[in-house]
Amino acid sequence: MKKKDTLSQKDKEDWKNFLEDTSRVPDKDQKYQIKDTNSKFRFDLHGLTLDEANKKVKEIINYCSEKNYKEILLITGKGLHSNQEDVYKSSDLSKLRFSVPDFINSDPEISKLILSMDNPPQKDGGEGVLLIKLKKL
Repeated sequence: MKKKDTLSQKDKEDWKNFLEDTSRVPDKDQKYQIKDTNSKFRFDLHGLTLDEANKKVKEIINYCSEKNYKEILLITGKGLHSNQEDVYKSSDLSKLRFSVPDFINSDPEISKLILSMDNPPQKDGGEGVLLIKLKKL
């Protein structure tokens, strides 16, 4: 049994317009904006390579420290879909969940700005998010 095409031409045009309208998609490369009124900064690292993520994390920590944010929520994901055995050898996607904290701890410039790093409560992302609390300077 073959399914009939029941979509009208108007439905098809509406769908095409919906797909072409990118105004609802956030631009991850635009300059940072305050997203939370309680001094939490949130950034999604999904899709970045290890090098890109490390550069972005350093930039974010410095930016948030200058702007007096108290906390940073870095969305790293849980690494469940990464096929890479050694996360430090990946040139594409890697398990940022483990490598980002190591990078922060190994960089003296940004590690001195950090009060603590941990997983936030489940409502804020749990294991797929890194909660960074910044020192008051």
